[in-house]
Amino acid sequence: MHKLTDTGFIAGIFFTFLIAVIGMILSNFPGLEYIGPLATAIIIAFLYRQFFGYPVRLKSGIQFSSKVLLRAAIILYGLKLNIDLIISEGLTLLLQSAVVVVFSIVSAYLFAKVLKADMNITMLLGVGTGVCGAAAIAAAAPILKSKDEDTAVSIGIIAFLGTVFSIGYIIAEPYLSLDVLSYGIWSGLSLHELAHVALAAEPMGEDVLAVALMAKLSRVLLLVPLCFILVLIMNRKNSAGGAGKIVFPYFLIGFILMSLLNSYVLGDHIVVPEAVMDRISELTSVILTMAMAALGLNISLSETMKRALKPLIAITVVSVLLSIIVYMMLI
Repeated sequence: MHKLTDTGFIAGIFFTFLIAVIGMILSNFPGLEYIGPLATAIIIAFLYRQFFGYPVRLKSGIQFSSKVLLRAAIILYGLKLNIDLIISEGLTLLLQSAVVVVFSIVSAYLFAKVLKADMNITMLLGVGTGVCGAAAIAAAAPILKSKDEDTAVSIGIIAFLGTVFSIGYIIAEPYLSLDVLSYGIWSGLSLHELAHVALAAEPMGEDVLAVALMAKLSRVLLLVPLCFILVLIMNRKNSAGGAGKIVFPYFLIGFILMSLLNSYVLGDHIVVPEAVMDRISELTSVILTMAMAALGLNISLSETMKRALKPLIAITVVSVLLSIIVYMMLI
């Protein structure tokens, strides 16, 4: 247990907080607003590591941010999910989302085999593409026994690709054979992060944004059952190889409890001012960005970048195919 007298622990947490704040400020600048605060913080931390080396004396605090704070952020992320809305109005979206998740992960695996790409990074990217970007990657990483640097690189790639695709969607929208609401569903079912979905759908109006976010959140809802399946697969694989069992990441139970709280308690039985919910959302963003900064500090340039090239190619192809398949489902 870390004590408050451990200066390295406190300073390490503050260091990730400092990078997070800088990342959040810079993400408002032209160009970087498309990338978002998470990827911006990872880039800053990555650059710090390359120029100044890993701050060893701050390791305990940095590890706390990359593990404990990351899990806390995912639990709080559950407050963004309204399960009741999806179940009552989005069952079709839920079935379509299941197709998206299965396609993304299976095709990522197959392309990794064909390209001889790093399997761990590619599978993290497949999960992030299918479900909800950084949050899904962070949830799946302990199950897949991923290194922190692989997790950070995967999140960086997802942020980059999602930004490129969302801008591409906006440019392509006038030329598509979709009405605006179908365009919102297309964005929600095929883009990588919640932020990317919002970026692509918001210019089309509030109704389009609402349906796009509901489509996206139907994919988020599948995060927990997906992790259960991944645990079963990894345990079967490990038992065949004589390795130890993978424990289910129980912080995801907190994610579901927060989702249930948001769906059936807050507003119906407990009235929480909108300003308070906004502050909680901002806190979630800060904590998650701190975790991204901690992960970024673990990226070693030469080795990781070399291993990331083929997974980037694989998941780019998967993302293109996913966009086409979902589009064909909707026309």
